[in-house]
Amino acid sequence: MERIKCLIAGSGPAGYTAAIYAARANLNPVIYSGMELGGQLTTTTMVDNFPGFPDGIDGNELVSRMKQQAERFGVEVRSGVITKTDFSRRPFVLTIDSDNEVLADTVIIATGASAKYLNIPGEQKYRGSGVSACATCDGFFYKNKEVAVIGGGDTACEEAVYLSGLCKKVSMIVRRDVFRASKAMQERVASKSNIEVLWQCEPLEITGDGSGVTGVNILDKKMAGDESAVSVNGKGGVVRSVPVWGVFLAVGHHPNSEVFKPWINMDGEGYIITEQGGPRTNVPGVFAAGDVADLHYKQAITAAAAGCRAAVEADKFLQTI
Repeated sequence: MERIKCLIAGSGPAGYTAAIYAARANLNPVIYSGMELGGQLTTTTMVDNFPGFPDGIDGNELVSRMKQQAERFGVEVRSGVITKTDFSRRPFVLTIDSDNEVLADTVIIATGASAKYLNIPGEQKYRGSGVSACATCDGFFYKNKEVAVIGGGDTACEEAVYLSGLCKKVSMIVRRDVFRASKAMQERVASKSNIEVLWQCEPLEITGDGSGVTGVNILDKKMAGDESAVSVNGKGGVVRSVPVWGVFLAVGHHPNSEVFKPWINMDGEGYIITEQGGPRTNVPGVFAAGDVADLHYKQAITAAAAGCRAAVEADKFLQTI
């Protein structure tokens, strides 16, 4: 059975940065790319906030450059998904694509987190060209324009407040008649004159002109008794359109951590718990970096920084065994 000194799960900014640092420390790292080569960054058309690119850079191009840099230092990047793990003993045993077992002296988990989507018409078609799950990443492109935020929790409120400083108007589409967000976040939304909350509204479709978003069709359930009301999926209301240039989905993320659950401590949502300020998990020799362990920031630059820390700690660990 093959034995790997440093196995890295995931091929986003955290995984590639970890690989670069691990390779330079002679750890001979191997990356297993996972389901989505390059991670969430590949769904972003233009990245304007990654240092070193004053004119911005396409998300796929940025990931491609990270991969090339890692390979320059001898990193082996393999396609494959980790489908089973055994961290009860070391070297650890990991199963790739359900049938290939490998041994690893250290493991860096950089599998990321996937944005939750609504699965409504137009959502996938305009993903990356008007539909986004990250206001910090893409809000700048809608400066002085009208946008919509879908969601009613803390994340949605944070996105709306952030966008209110850039955009002409922010329409928050909230399915219920109240926020799920904390009182503090609700107050921040209420303090912004250019945020309009559309209560009891169900998003039905994201519309566009083929090249970009033009609006969101919603079912206004407050108007269920109106003479023009219709029934959609068993819910009554009036269908109307909200004209916007961009739609920001803020209905949560799902950390890609399931395969590690038998061994690694996680919070209630599945985010890996690490030592405060570091990448160490509860299993010595297993480290976590990037969005799979980041409930708050979810940025390429913070993921890269976490990847660096994970590789440095993996090197220190190997020197002690």
